[in-house]
Amino acid sequence: MQTIFVFIRIFAIILSIIGTSFLLPVAVAVFYGEYSALLPFLIPMAASWIFGAAFYFSGKKVPVKLGTRSVFVFVSFAWIAISFFGAIPLYAGGWIGDFTSAVFEAVSGFTTTGATVLADVEILPRSVNLWRMEMHWLGGMGIIALTTAVLPLLGVGGFALVKAESTGPEKGKITPKMANTAKALWGIYLALTILQTVILMFCGMDFVDALSHTFSTLGTGGFSSKNASIGGFNSLSAEIVCTVFMFLAGVNFSLYFYAITRKFSELKNNSEFKAYISIFVTVIICLALSLVKYYGGFAKALRYASFQVASIMTTTGFVTADFLQWPSVSQFFIFILFFIGGCSGSTAGSFKVIRWVILAKKARVEMLKMIHPHGVFTVRVNGSAGREDLVLNIASFVFVYFCLAFISTFAATLGGIPLFESFTASLSMLGNIGPAFGPFADYGWIPTFLKWIFSFMMIAGRLEIYNLIILFTKDFWK
Repeated sequence: MQTIFVFIRIFAIILSIIGTSFLLPVAVAVFYGEYSALLPFLIPMAASWIFGAAFYFSGKKVPVKLGTRSVFVFVSFAWIAISFFGAIPLYAGGWIGDFTSAVFEAVSGFTTTGATVLADVEILPRSVNLWRMEMHWLGGMGIIALTTAVLPLLGVGGFALVKAESTGPEKGKITPKMANTAKALWGIYLALTILQTVILMFCGMDFVDALSHTFSTLGTGGFSSKNASIGGFNSLSAEIVCTVFMFLAGVNFSLYFYAITRKFSELKNNSEFKAYISIFVTVIICLALSLVKYYGGFAKALRYASFQVASIMTTTGFVTADFLQWPSVSQFFIFILFFIGGCSGSTAGSFKVIRWVILAKKARVEMLKMIHPHGVFTVRVNGSAGREDLVLNIASFVFVYFCLAFISTFAATLGGIPLFESFTASLSMLGNIGPAFGPFADYGWIPTFLKWIFSFMMIAGRLEIYNLIILFTKDFWK
């Protein structure tokens, strides 16, 4: 019973924090006279405060002790709960007609996928569009991490919960206490948010558009207040700013902490960061060269290539051009980015660069063993040898990832979607990318059952697959 009470208490506090985040769209609604948007935000906000306050003060003396199984259950159900809660204003306000679509939109928001069910987002109140993009920002760094930073009440269970929510094969603390780690990372996140918002305002956006698109950029989500996404602003300077900050959002945020604390060796020795930059630059150059003839010059080709590479590789999903109209060789470079993603510990989704780095190093080691049967070789990561332990972990992750992708693809084909389009849409959902090859400017037209399956895939992808699907195994419940 004590464990159940702890579960409900933390749930209540997390929902009250999400409810508090409604204050921003409420303020925008008041400023722009969007009074019809007030009650859909105010009522669930007030309810979350009452619910949260009741459990916060009544359980202060109850210690937070969660076992391994409890951590997986809590994190999975917490993400499901905040998705349903975030959908309430969208559905209650009538901006999304059915609850399934509203939940899909909220799941896409919090998981930073950016796949929308709305064909026309420009008809929405500005406060509602702000909320859609604010969900990216909240989900990008992690709701539980935010709770730990704001209210360090999780105690010894905090690290296990944040670890289950964070991304990448290796997860650790950058400070001795998990609460201080969460505060440091969220502090860096907030500083980058303020910086990009100010710069976008200098690029011609008003405050609400600048803040909203900063939320989408740093959360690597992709929702926009324009039907044409960032391309709708027709601003080269805004595109450059978003390209730079998408790249920054795809970097492991721990590296920013090490840079601030002058631990430059951590950056110098970081295998993933070096590979991330190499892949980023290489694909941009290759894509730009393949688009020279299409755009009639290298400068223009570079503009669109750099933005789209940053968007897809970091799983943000912004667009400035319709890549479905590009030559096949150009589409190939976009397609391979669906399998890469950003760095571990970033707000980006998909596989993460570090996994491919380790698998590539393992492949090299195996070839060296074939050439030198008596030689001793090992996988080195970040300058450290003997990281063979990660190889099996990553191999199993890739196996399960593709199994889910194939299951999702099969479900999509049952919904009448062609095979290749079903496959890329499934990769997009699992990788929290958003765009896909096919008629996916919006997902409002897909069958209801597929929206639920895709919602499950988005949450599974955000929680690094295992944390959610482990609940469906026999051994977990023994």
